[in-house]
Amino acid sequence: MDLDYSWNMVVLNVLSAYKDDNNNRIAYDGPDILGVRIEFSGAGNTLTVAQNVRIDKLTVVFDCDNGTMSMGNSRFGRFSGWIRIGQDSEVRLGENVTTTNTCVISAVEGTSVIVGDDVMLASENELRADDGHAIFDVHSEKRVNHSENIIVGNHVWLAKRAVLLGGARVGSGSVIGFGSLVSGAVPNNCVAAGVPARVIRRDVAWERPHLSLSRPYYKPDASSITKSDYWATTAAEEPARPYAVVSDIAGEPAIVTFGTEAEARAWLKENSSDAEAFPLLKRAEADKLLAAEKASRI
Repeated sequence: MDLDYSWNMVVLNVLSAYKDDNNNRIAYDGPDILGVRIEFSGAGNTLTVAQNVRIDKLTVVFDCDNGTMSMGNSRFGRFSGWIRIGQDSEVRLGENVTTTNTCVISAVEGTSVIVGDDVMLASENELRADDGHAIFDVHSEKRVNHSENIIVGNHVWLAKRAVLLGGARVGSGSVIGFGSLVSGAVPNNCVAAGVPARVIRRDVAWERPHLSLSRPYYKPDASSITKSDYWATTAAEEPARPYAVVSDIAGEPAIVTFGTEAEARAWLKENSSDAEAFPLLKRAEADKLLAAEKASRI
């Protein structure tokens, strides 16, 4: 095993079982895999890799402390990725997650990027729970680009250059179109495309056999396809309520949600004389604030 201790960083170039004095560890009992790069800069980080994983290229960077990453087994295809894991953050890849080329995944500030089973990533895909740098409002000095979790269901296909940003949630069986940008919820078994991505077709299913690499070379219907378990109709979407405030209700902190910004600001005007007391937030930000407020009262 090659070790590089320069700059207080440990760099491993072989995937094998490992543990150091800073409680960084790799849990893996399969054959050694060469050509990887695993960086540990902090303490208490854990990389867990299934025994039958199939890796093409892999770089995992643990920048801080208490980060976790896990990779499931692979029956077909390979995975290539450049992955950053920050403080208290998690990246979880299910079984049979494959890539055509190297994908980029980033999770910092206590966020998670969760990818389900049988997910197919094409080329130049990115899953970024964070923006990499903080942006602040110059008047309030409050942060405006908070990091948010990303959740990808089972049997999802991200086409080339599709990007998922913090807050993206993609339901099982769905397809994200070429060059699309997702930062919100996409339901199951649909096609979403565009910047920002919008649902353009519902009640669809897709399968892995390639149009020119798998017989028959014309596939006008599903008669030649072995259907997976992910054939389903698209579930009805719940009404979107993307705006929220955290307020005291009956003496307890709670989230109040709104369908439009106008509704939210009308509520603020009626219920608060101090805008700082009830700031307008994205729902995910409100969830974090509510958890912090409840914790402070324990």
